[in-house]
Amino acid sequence: MSRWLSPLLAFCMSLVLITSLAPMLGFQIDRQFDFWLLWLLIVLVVSLPLTYLEYALVKRAKTSILNAFMMLTREADAAFQWRIVGWLSVIFIPFLAGALLNNSYTLIGQFVHLPIRSELVFLVLAMFAMLLSFAPRLWLAGVSVVAVLVSWATSYVFGYAPLVWHTTNIVFSEWGSATVLALIASGLGLGIYAQTSLHQILNTERSSQLVIPVWLAQVFAVVVFGFFTIRADIPALTFLLAVVFAAAWLLQLARQQLIERNINVIAVYLIILGALLIWVIPHAHRLFNLVLMLWGLVSCLLYSLFAGWMMKISHLRKVLNFSNEIYYNLWRIAVRIVAPLSIIVAICAVFAGYF
Repeated sequence: MSRWLSPLLAFCMSLVLITSLAPMLGFQIDRQFDFWLLWLLIVLVVSLPLTYLEYALVKRAKTSILNAFMMLTREADAAFQWRIVGWLSVIFIPFLAGALLNNSYTLIGQFVHLPIRSELVFLVLAMFAMLLSFAPRLWLAGVSVVAVLVSWATSYVFGYAPLVWHTTNIVFSEWGSATVLALIASGLGLGIYAQTSLHQILNTERSSQLVIPVWLAQVFAVVVFGFFTIRADIPALTFLLAVVFAAAWLLQLARQQLIERNINVIAVYLIILGALLIWVIPHAHRLFNLVLMLWGLVSCLLYSLFAGWMMKISHLRKVLNFSNEIYYNLWRIAVRIVAPLSIIVAICAVFAGYF
């Protein structure tokens, strides 16, 4: 992929992730100034350092996340159990794809009524996404990008209602919501943006040249989400189309990682279909959404702990190649201390909000 396409894809994928998941996760944040200020703080101290971290791990290992942890754990003389971080991430990807399909259809169901059970609709969408995952990655990305932009544009034409902004008191559970929202925009520590731009990563001297445009695109997606509402069938259908192609893209990334790990092809499809189709189980989606949040937070926490405390300092300094040593020191403090503590607080806040 060319360098300009990665930020555009990051914007569209982030908007798809947030629009599909935030309402289902109970985030009532679209009109609250105080929440967005809290979110901005977390984006700076948690999301940005983790975006740098994903690119650094991929650049250091010169391969995708699952394969990367085999090499990185050996270099760091870390225990074999640390490789579970890669497995948690790659299995999470089809689980996330299932969440996108299920939650987006639930979201637009009030505008698009079909005379069949929602479980059957999900199965059709999931199988369609699985078949599309064999299409060229650039084509999947292109259709998803166009569909997102069309949905965004038509939302202002069909049924648009201005949002009224206000200020509320910040409660403890909002820290968890803001952290999940920020990490969702950054890809939840999965390395999906780094994996799609591996060639550019290996041929770019400074990581900031790739990370900053992608990170800014993710931030812009969350800002757009604050003004993006679906209130009619046309933007709803185009958004669902974007979600299907985005889910296919995610499934393709997961399959690529498993195949590169030399997993038996039957096991590859059992893993992917198992994590994807579990969302067809009725009356369990609220629990699965909780698992989704906690799984994503734990993955990001393990990434931070591994890179901050297990890897050698010189390894990441070299691949990040910051223009000033102070930038690296600030990044390392964020990864070692600030991000883990913020994520732990977020996990507690998610539990508090759920129960």
